[in-house]
Amino acid sequence: MTDTLSRTFSALADPTRRAILARLAAGEATVNELAEPFPMSLPAVSRHLKVLEEAGLITRGRTRQWRPCRLEAKPLEDVADWVAAYRRFWDDGFDRLEEHLRTLTGGPGDA
Repeated sequence: MTDTLSRTFSALADPTRRAILARLAAGEATVNELAEPFPMSLPAVSRHLKVLEEAGLITRGRTRQWRPCRLEAKPLEDVADWVAAYRRFWDDGFDRLEEHLRTLTGGPGDA
């Protein structure tokens, strides 16, 4: 079985699923509401929802006949934490680039 982070990244790899999550960020919605903007069948949308649900990115409730889908933020927080661990590499790289550009242009901070 794959780890949670791998399942999350796999689910996020598809643009339709990312669009569904963006819609759910505005509030819960039914499958029909989520399917509306996509040129695909309801079963195809349901398969996307199943992937998102298996990754823990959404939950589906049950209120009588209405089954609202809701965004679950925890897996996205885990992704953000994972990415944040690499932020210092980006920051260090940008600092080195800035220093290099200063040496090329003779800008402030040039020794």
